[in-house]
Order: sequence, then structure tokens, then C-alpha cells
Amino acid sequence: MRIPRIYHPDSLTNIKTCRLTDEAANHVGRVLRMQAGERLELFDGSNHVYTAVILQADKKSVTAEIRDCQLDDRESHLKIHLGQVISRGERMEFTVQKSVELGVNVITPLWSERCGVKLDAERMDKKIQQWQKIAVAACEQCGRNIVPEIRPMMKLQDWCAEQDGMLKLNLHPRAKYSIQTLPDIPAEGVRLLIGSEGGLSPQEIAQTERQGFTEVLLGKRVLRTETASLVAITALQLCFGDL
Repeated sequence: MRIPRIYHPDSLTNIKTCRLTDEAANHVGRVLRMQAGERLELFDGSNHVYTAVILQADKKSVTAEIRDCQLDDRESHLKIHLGQVISRGERMEFTVQKSVELGVNVITPLWSERCGVKLDAERMDKKIQQWQKIAVAACEQCGRNIVPEIRPMMKLQDWCAEQDGMLKLNLHPRAKYSIQTLPDIPAEGVRLLIGSEGGLSPQEIAQTERQGFTEVLLGKRVLRTETASLVAITALQLCFGDL
């Protein structure tokens, strides 16, 4: 049986015993029905893993003893910041989950002119929390030991105007470059913009040009927004990352 991987939000450095969060305890004690003496693998976002043994477990609380700690770096050397215009239903959740598995470091949900999702402030905060939990679960599954950040939602124009030294990329069917023919990627990495299900408006495309975005092509077919993000991330990791 595979040893369960559990994320702990607080630092585990120099900690001997650890009480799991309520959500993690529910999963370990109620869903997996694990008992004292069984092993866990904990990680705290520091790129280390901690071998642990359960001391006490029930449906409401789990306490574990940490036996060992070691660095376990599974991060790609290519840094990717995904700016994803929010999609409907489970599509955004799918995008978050799979982009984390593929190595994205930061995800910023975006509003655009053609974004079909409407959220008030309370629902917006709940969505961010939900997507962050999905990112944690994806790390637990795929073996990453640093949890990508899900940033607060931003307007597309504000996100495009941010300056961080990254190569800015925007998908466009009439682009000059494919991902394979891009120039060298700076050490800061890539800022990848993925539009809504209806695409970016002409005004938004013009704005990305003014903000220094390089347009890139993903073949001759029109891809859904959730497909485009994962294909672009995969292509970037193949050409410049660790795939």
C-alpha cells in the first residue's frame, strides 16, 4: 500500500510530534481508517518530506511522531505563472488541478471582457479557498513538496501590467512563433496568459501587445480554454522544463 502523503500548513522543522489539521485528520482517520503505528509522509511546503508514524488516530484527530526529514526537490527549473481567465463549472477546478501536476508555480484567476462567470466578493473568496485546496490535493497526489500559490482574482489588464522579468506569452492563431521556436526563456520564467471560453476581445489582444506579450501558436486547431492551458504548459515543460 502506498504511504499517504499529507500536507501540513505549518512548518515541521525541528518538530517531534504533529497534530494534523481537522481536514487531514478526517481523511486519515475517517476515510482511510488508519491506526496507530501506520506510516505517513508529511510535507509543509518547504520542499522537504517528513517520515511520520501515527501515535493516535480517530475520526476527529490524528497525532503523528516525525521520525525523519529530507530534502525532496521535484520542482521544474522552469518557473510558470499561469494567468487563467475564469471558466465555468468544474473546468477551472480541472485547470488548477492539472496545471499543478504539470509544474505551474503560481496561478492567478482573471476577469476579462468575455468571462462568463459572475461572482460576488464572498463567493470569490470561497472559490479561491476551494482552488487552493485543489492545489494542495494535487501536490499530495503528484509528489510535489511546494504548494503553488492561488492568488486573488485580478482584472486581466492589471495582471498584464505587472512587471517581474518573466517572458510574457499569449496564445494567438496568427502568431509568429510556436513554443518550439521561442527565444531563450529568462531565468525568471514564463507568464502565460490563457483567455476565456470566448477568447480575448480585440481590445484585450491589443493591450497584451502594448504590455510586451509575445504571441505564440498552438497548432491549427481551436482549443478549449482548459485544453489550451494544459497543452501550452506541457509544451513549455517539454521545450524548456523537465519533461
